[in-house]
Amino acid sequence: MGTRDDTSDFSALSARLTGFAPEDLEATALCDTYRRVAEEQLGTGRLARLLAGTGLPDGPGEEDLLDAARALTLLWYTGSWPGPPPFVVSPHAYAQGLAWKAAGLTPPATEPAGYGSWAHPPTRTDAR
Repeated sequence: MGTRDDTSDFSALSARLTGFAPEDLEATALCDTYRRVAEEQLGTGRLARLLAGTGLPDGPGEEDLLDAARALTLLWYTGSWPGPPPFVVSPHAYAQGLAWKAAGLTPPATEPAGYGSWAHPPTRTDAR
């Protein structure tokens, strides 16, 4: 793994798992990073099997791929790998978590809010 085609395949798989368009995922600048994390955590063979699938894993004997798909989805939405042990990939990954985009919110502690900002409800950003 490690080629542009691998990253494109990973983006396409990630789009199916998250419901976000590949270009939205690529705009996070995390596709290569998340592909490397997935390869390290899942192993090259398991990730390749997940990438080779045409749909989402749901058949008998695909429980390991379903767990892998869940882990990748969590990675995109939270910027963290579920473990064991769980870990946050980076501060950038936290800030780019799809959960914030889906909710239309700015991730806490990523932008200065200013004095007294706690007295007002959060400002929603444009939802995807």
